[in-house]
This record gives sequence, structure tokens and C-alpha cells, in this order.
Amino acid sequence: MIGDIFFEVPTPLGFSVHTTRDYWELIVTIKHPVMRGRVADVQDTLRVPDEIRQGRSDQAVYLFYRLERSGRWICAVAKRLNDEGFLITTYPTDAIKEGRRIWSR
Repeated sequence: MIGDIFFEVPTPLGFSVHTTRDYWELIVTIKHPVMRGRVADVQDTLRVPDEIRQGRSDQAVYLFYRLERSGRWICAVAKRLNDEGFLITTYPTDAIKEGRRIWSR
């Protein structure tokens, strides 16, 4: 793996998801600044999600959802490649809306 690994957490699907410090900074400064300071929430979403969905257009993409409060979820999107998972993005959402459900608590 190239880069400074910021975190790596196991998922219920049997693979771990990681991200680098630089990529995390890209997510929280450019993609979804609302997620700044929410590293533990993202790790919890990957480790103990309420539901996992498989991406519609790419079956190697998984959307991990964890209920934050009534009507609000955190979504962490990861891709699994050669049994390694890496974080694509993360964001808050008001609906579980993508993909086929493949796992639920």
C-alpha cells in the first residue's frame, strides 16, 4: 500500500477498509466538508453498519449505512479490490437509496 494509512477497519463482509491521511483530507475539504471531525463515526459505520448495499453499476462497490438519528444515516462508500477495501467517500444522507441490500443487522 502506498501512502500514510490513516485508518483501517474490519467490515462484516470479511474484508477491511482503509484510507490514507491525504485521501481523508480530500474527502473532508473538497467532497464532503460536513464529515470533518467524524472519523470515529465513519469507522463505526464500516465496522458496525445497520445495512450494506452493493453498488448498482459496480459490484465491487459497497455502501455501508449506519443510522445516526431518526431519518438520518451516515453512508461510507468503499470499493473492494483483490480482497482489499478502500474508502471512496462518506457523507450524511436522509435515505438509503442505492444498490441491492446484501447485509443487514
